[in-house]
Amino acid sequence: MPAGETAPYVLVDVFAERPLEGNQLGVFTDARLLSSAQMQQLTRELGFSESVFVLPPEQGGDARIRIFTPGREIPFAGHPTLGSALAIAARERLATVRLETALKVVQVDLEHQAEGRAFGWMQQPIPAWEPFDRQAELLAALGVERARLPVETYPNGPLHVFVALETEDEVAALSPDLTALLELGEIGVSCFAGGGARWKTRMFAPAYGVPEDPATGSAAGPLAIHLCRHGQVPFGERIQIRQGAEIGRPSILHARATGAPDRIERVEVGGPATIVALGEFLASALT
Repeated sequence: MPAGETAPYVLVDVFAERPLEGNQLGVFTDARLLSSAQMQQLTRELGFSESVFVLPPEQGGDARIRIFTPGREIPFAGHPTLGSALAIAARERLATVRLETALKVVQVDLEHQAEGRAFGWMQQPIPAWEPFDRQAELLAALGVERARLPVETYPNGPLHVFVALETEDEVAALSPDLTALLELGEIGVSCFAGGGARWKTRMFAPAYGVPEDPATGSAAGPLAIHLCRHGQVPFGERIQIRQGAEIGRPSILHARATGAPDRIERVEVGGPATIVALGEFLASALT
């Protein structure tokens, strides 16, 4: 970055019912002068589960975004998509933002509620799924004896693995062996329990530099699919997902999947987001 330039950013709390909750996100609103290495450095400096870097569009969208975890760049993630849509839309109170991610163009529809706050719905990519072939090792790393539903993977940016437990208390009590989870490869492990329209989840992703995530939008859509496919929730029903309480960042997500077990037609994830801070990095801070 040339001397005298700055890297402006906004901080957004995503999937948060009130400020200073939910999943924190750094959105660098003009990343044209930043290299990939600098984007990774800035993500590590902020220390959130992800940061987003906004660039000019290339496929007819409103903007192109690159998403980084502290460990690496990923093609898609949910809370970065929703949070960056709010950051882009807030000034002009746009109702719709189309974001070009490395996975696909994602449309986010926003209902503005107050200055710097909105509720957004995004239509997510529809992932494939398959059984996880190291289930015994995974359960041992989590410290649980069995899963209530088939343990399956859904790629949606990160590769998500879903483990159903019997009760919400069992989810809350988890204390996984993060080193053992890391040895299972580049996966995010979502453990969940609940019933009807209300579910509780925790997500562990040490391979991505995220020991535990406060709110995982890219896992919320696949979770809705997983629950519908296995007869836990009717297709088309909106579910509420609570996450993050154990690490002091209570979050609430909403998701729904429509279609049939062998033909998913649409997956949507939504929730509130609030801009909570503005800042900038100086060129002298970047190497």
